[in-house]
Amino acid sequence: MATSYSSAIERADNRWGNGMKVWELGEQKGIASLRMVERPEPKPGPGQALIQVKATSLNRRDISLTEGKYMGAKPPNRIPLSDGAGDVLAVGDGVTNVKTGERVVATHFTPWLEGDFDPSFFGADLGSTIDGMLGERVLVPAACLLPIPKSLSYAEAASLPVAAVTAWSVVQNFAKIKSGDTVLALGTGGVSIFALQIAKMNGAHMAITSSSDEKLARCKALGADITVNYKTTPDWDKAILAATGGRGVNIVVETGGLATLTQSMASCAPNGRIGLVGGLGGRSESPPNTGPLLLKNLTLKGITSGSRRMFADLLKALDATNTKPVIDKTFAFADANMAYQYMLDSEFIGKIVITHG
Repeated sequence: MATSYSSAIERADNRWGNGMKVWELGEQKGIASLRMVERPEPKPGPGQALIQVKATSLNRRDISLTEGKYMGAKPPNRIPLSDGAGDVLAVGDGVTNVKTGERVVATHFTPWLEGDFDPSFFGADLGSTIDGMLGERVLVPAACLLPIPKSLSYAEAASLPVAAVTAWSVVQNFAKIKSGDTVLALGTGGVSIFALQIAKMNGAHMAITSSSDEKLARCKALGADITVNYKTTPDWDKAILAATGGRGVNIVVETGGLATLTQSMASCAPNGRIGLVGGLGGRSESPPNTGPLLLKNLTLKGITSGSRRMFADLLKALDATNTKPVIDKTFAFADANMAYQYMLDSEFIGKIVITHG
């Protein structure tokens, strides 16, 4: 751990008063800006629930938030992290969907309960435009909460709100996956690994790429049928086509963005569906070749997470199939900034979790 984090860790070890501890984004000059502070415990107002947080998890966007690069800078006292699970401690007036003592998890776009996406949902996005889950106790809009199935632990439930729901939104809601389809995911982060698990739930085949043979071996163990190292095989689209007998894949979970979109389209079978969910591949030096959109009759759609209704369907599917999220490593609440560093190091598969006590 870098020495710049030491002051925060020292504060975490101190004995504080009767308040509660939370992490804040601070000045958003990187991970070193994260700070732990003490606040009075809040009381839920109308429509709110007070949650005793048991676990949270990280997403790639959380790194951008520490740098002020995710839809602009946030107030320094913003509590980060969209993904979290815990127990309901108290509810405000008008709350009927959850009760005290219930184990719950929240959808991060808190107003998006069902129906189509609307950009206004960004205005109440946990950990970004409103306070998130990286605290001992947090207030959230109660309407966004869902009960955690008995088959899932707090840590497993906390892994789901962004990455798993996004994968579900692409593969299930948009692409209408069916048995026998082949799904392609790029990289081995949370969205890609959840896409792998959802594909296998549906009796589909799975192709996945990585720059690490070790990670690909782990994906094989999780059920991946086709693995390609894009570092040693730069023409990975040709390798995907060869592995599918020249036909290509039916669904692409496109996390690379414009930098990989040309090859993703080239990897597709006729009538393939591509869900564009990120831009981890960085900038592209040239615009993507969109010829396959016409030649193969492909569908390309931007996907921005999913609704509470989608999340509820995902939870039912995980429970029915006894599917467990892949958790790479777990950190203590006091070491939350170390979890961020672990994500930056990019040596993980699946999800990074922070446990709270």
